[in-house]
Amino acid sequence: MPSAVRTAYDAHLADGTIRPDPAQDAALTALERVERDLAADEPGFFRKAKGVRGVYLWGPVGRGKSMLMDLFCDSSPVTPKRRTHFHVFMGEAHRLIDAWRKGDAAARKARFGQHRGDDPIPPTAAVLARQARLLCFDEFQVTDIADAMILGRLFEALFEHGVTVVATSNRPPDALYKDGINRQLFLPFIGLLKQKLEIVELAGPRDYRLDRLRAAGVWFSPIDPDHRRAYDRLWLDVLDGIEPCEARLEVLGREVVLPRTAGGLVRATFAELCERPLGPNDYLALAARFHTVFLEEAPKLVPARREAARRFVTLIDALYEARAKLVTLAEAEPAALYPEGDGAFEFERTASRLQEMRSADWLAERAPPP
Repeated sequence: MPSAVRTAYDAHLADGTIRPDPAQDAALTALERVERDLAADEPGFFRKAKGVRGVYLWGPVGRGKSMLMDLFCDSSPVTPKRRTHFHVFMGEAHRLIDAWRKGDAAARKARFGQHRGDDPIPPTAAVLARQARLLCFDEFQVTDIADAMILGRLFEALFEHGVTVVATSNRPPDALYKDGINRQLFLPFIGLLKQKLEIVELAGPRDYRLDRLRAAGVWFSPIDPDHRRAYDRLWLDVLDGIEPCEARLEVLGREVVLPRTAGGLVRATFAELCERPLGPNDYLALAARFHTVFLEEAPKLVPARREAARRFVTLIDALYEARAKLVTLAEAEPAALYPEGDGAFEFERTASRLQEMRSADWLAERAPPP
């Protein structure tokens, strides 16, 4: 009898939602194994689930990792289960840790069901484990030192509670938190991941997300109903069913909040990115975190908006150096965005970069290794 995840995958093949891809077969085989192991680990009246070895799917963007994990999570009969973005989960963990540290006995008892002790990790893990026997993470990545310093103990406690983890990432475990501060303290967590999760590379030659970008184009102007509909349609297409959520980038001790993100995708208005007091470090953090940026409502710029124009130039420089993909809904073509006035001459380089970033060669280029 075929597995639930294989049946779901075959149904999508049959209706044309996806196309056959041999590179995805190894991932499907690993997910089928987890499905069988979870069925054998079903808890009973006198028996708690022990958890099984999960899967860590990694590879370049657009190869179908999130789609496969979503099929697995949706088709799995395990309860309770949870599918979330990794940074959302870690944000919740940090809030629980903070609540434990600041709470008195009554507040701890109400939220955690216990109140004794100074270590916040065990009660935090207990709360998170009660929410999900199966945890599915999209875009597993570690860039924050606060995350890096607690991951080992947190996940060790989750595994002890019988939680099974399935995750997707753009990088292999050994590249997580690369060049991070005190990375040597993070290395035991990498060992734990390799022990508890089967590492599967999904690196087929086809980037389905880029196929969609190439087909639709990535520069929409002028801003009219037709272009707005096409822009919105492309956003939904590349989301591929993922529900957007808020992301927070920590930059030099403060947070940059981005309301609409999904893994390595972010959608923001020109005002959100260029008319706030953001600087080079903010844009570098954004470019490091997201491989594809949807920027909308980009206006024609005039000297009176020179500060916004300066930030826009800095943003484009950061995205260009990171080889990110940029999808833009703008009032005009790149060369006409800042046609005259103070700063227009300097903007010519940015216009040239914007033209390059919409080219077929740019879209076909693979991102640099993490």
